[in-house]
Order: sequence, then structure tokens, then C-alpha cells
Amino acid sequence: MTLLFMQRGLTVDENSEFAAVTVKDHQLVPWPRVAAVGAMVAFSLPTFVTGLEVGAGLSAMNTVWALLWGSIIIVFIGAVMGVIGAKTRMSSYLLVRIAFGDFGASLVNIAFAISLLGWFGVNINLFMDAVAGLGRDVWGLELPPVGLAIFASFCMTLTTLIGFKAINILATLLVPVLAVVTVLLAKFALSTQSLSDVFAVEKAEALTVGEGISAIVGAIIIGAIILPDITRFVKHWSGAIYTAIIAYIVVQLAVMGAAALAGATSGKDDVLEIMLDLNLGIGAFIIVIAGSWVLNSLNLYSAVLGMKATFPKLKTVLLTIALGVIGVVAALMNILDSFIIFLFYLSVIFIPVAGVLIIDALLIRPKSYRIETLNNNRTLNWKALLAWGVGAVVAVLASEGLIPTISKIAAIDAVLLSAIIYIALAWNERGVGRGAAS
Repeated sequence: MTLLFMQRGLTVDENSEFAAVTVKDHQLVPWPRVAAVGAMVAFSLPTFVTGLEVGAGLSAMNTVWALLWGSIIIVFIGAVMGVIGAKTRMSSYLLVRIAFGDFGASLVNIAFAISLLGWFGVNINLFMDAVAGLGRDVWGLELPPVGLAIFASFCMTLTTLIGFKAINILATLLVPVLAVVTVLLAKFALSTQSLSDVFAVEKAEALTVGEGISAIVGAIIIGAIILPDITRFVKHWSGAIYTAIIAYIVVQLAVMGAAALAGATSGKDDVLEIMLDLNLGIGAFIIVIAGSWVLNSLNLYSAVLGMKATFPKLKTVLLTIALGVIGVVAALMNILDSFIIFLFYLSVIFIPVAGVLIIDALLIRPKSYRIETLNNNRTLNWKALLAWGVGAVVAVLASEGLIPTISKIAAIDAVLLSAIIYIALAWNERGVGRGAAS
């Protein structure tokens, strides 16, 4: 039946996947379809670029270690967050409300939405520049960047409006195509230089292995934290683990590895230029268009979820269109070069959220992670907010090199520190009933 949050003055529609309700039985899908959506994020252009940059900064063997350990870290966080989402059938933003309280979650969710919306604009900017350049280089066509941006934003916003089903269908159709493109990229790269020759090359390393791992973790961590947004649709919680493994171990490793290999054999640092040199112009188009389409649809989808969780009375359709328009306007104003710095720091401070939420859901108040908790949710969980704040400060300072990192991976230090602080502060709350204030 329709859930009424009368104490909050909210009326929500149970048929809307954007509403403050759990996913219903008829909305559940087999886990491979959810894994296809997770895999599409790994096939995006930013993932190729990250693999290329890590490969350029490390030796071949250290690149392998960085890719492997970075993927293991991400798959662990993603699997745990995904399982929580699958078991509760709630989005990451509703889970944050339970962990941080209504007011505390508003701060976290609005920051999440701003970051995701910013990246939506960044990807539109990247998309229009890349497609315009590829059109000129491959077919000799002058494609108007503004028109490309508007058209792309329209398609991505429309996909988001339709919801998870549309994103799921799109990802299911495109994953096999992008898998073929990735295999061809690696195959063509190896046709110019053997794998043994790549590993035999000695070079001065611009990065440490820890920095390489941090780059990989930083590029994917937000997706792992908000993985409940899609794993809430799986029929059994084990599907969330399979989704994380396929997205972050199988696909991510393959994509970053192929990009690093192509960079090593070509000596170039632009993945699109490399693909053109390898006669993969069509493949480059597919990666830019397909990857950007699904990735940005997910960015906008999650941004809408965050805003709806914080402001449930907002109309979903109008909110989605408004956020899509804001994203494309930001891209067209070309203000995103300076905004990327802001987005980087915003992303860094999200990382400790996972530490707090995982500990709260699994160890401190597991019985509170039910939709009914939101009927009488606490206003503020200051312990969670404090643990998050300390972890965020540590993440920023470590990223700037102002303080040492124990693990040599600033993101992991921040997650662990937030988790430890929250355990120390909230240990006395173990077993406390749902929604109880501390």
C-alpha cells in the first residue's frame, strides 16, 4: 500500500522508484541485468583515461599491482554497500538518512547531488568536445558542440525520466559491444608490441604504487558508495556481490588494463588518439557516446534520488528536467574546468560516508535499516556526522600531502578512520531500537 509519512507531512507514490519507499517485488530483476548497469560505468571514458594515466606513471608490473589492489578495495566497499541496498531495498540516500538522521543526511545528500550534477556537466563537456573532434578526424564533419551538448543532455535526461528500466535496457544492449571494443583495443595494441616487451621496458616512475591505487579508488569510489541505487533491484542480496565483482574486478580491470597497455605500446596519453591510430575510430565513437550516455544517465538518476530523499515534495519530472538543464548550461558556459577542482574535493569528502554507514548498518544498528525507521527518524546523529567530518578532513589533508597516510592510500585511511571513530562513539548504541536518538 502507499506509504504515508504523516509526521513529516509527506505523501509518496509507491510506484515511483524515486520516492522514499523500498523497491517492490514486481520491480526486481535478475542480477545480471543489474550487473550490466554497473559494468557500463566501468566502460566509460573516465575509466579508460584513469587506466591510461596510471599506466603512464608506473612500470608495467607496478601498474598491474595498482590495478589489482585498487579493484580489490573498490569491490569490497561496493559489495558491502550493494548488499545493504539489496537487503533493505532502499537507495543510498535513504540509507544515509537512517545513518545520519534527517538533518545530517540533508547535508550529505545535497553534497552528493551537487557532485553528481557537476560530473553530469563535466561529462557533457567531455562528450561534445570528443564527438566534435572525432567527427572532424574520422569523417571530416564539423559537428556543432552546442548542438551535440543539447542533444546528448536531452537523451540522457529522457533516459533518466523513464528510470532504471531504460538505463538497464541500454546497458544490457551496449555492454557486449563495448566489451568487443575493449578486446580489440588490447589486441591491436599487442600487434605493435609484445606483452613481454612491455614488461621489459624500464622507465622512471612519476607515481608510487600507493598513488596509483589512490587514483583508481578515487575514480570509482563514488559509484561504489551509491551502488545501492541499482542493487536494490536485485532479487537476492548475493546478486549485489556478483554485480560488484563483475563491475570492479572483471570489467574495470579489463578496461583500465587495456588502456594502460595501449598507452605503453603507443607512447601516447590520449585514449581517443590512440584508438584512431589503431583504426578504432568507430570504437572510439561507441565508447564516448555509449559510455557517456549510460554514465550520465546514472549521474542524473542518482542526483534526483538524492534531492528527492531530501526534498520529497519536489515533483520528479520537473526536478529531473531542471537538473538536466542546469548540467548542460554549466557545460555550455565552459566553467567546468575550474569547477573540477571543487568537484574533486567534494568527492574526496564523500569517501568516509561509506565507513560510517557500513558500521552503523552492520554493527551498531542493523535492525534500524528498515523503511519504517523513516516514520520516526532521528533528526541528527551527531556521532556519525563527527566521524564523517574527521574522516573527510583527513582525506583532504592526506590528498594534499600535508599529513602522512598509514596505508599510503588516503581514501582508505579516511574510510577506516571514520569507521573506527564511529565505533568508539556509538558502541553503546548497539541493539538500540530503530530511530532512537543518541
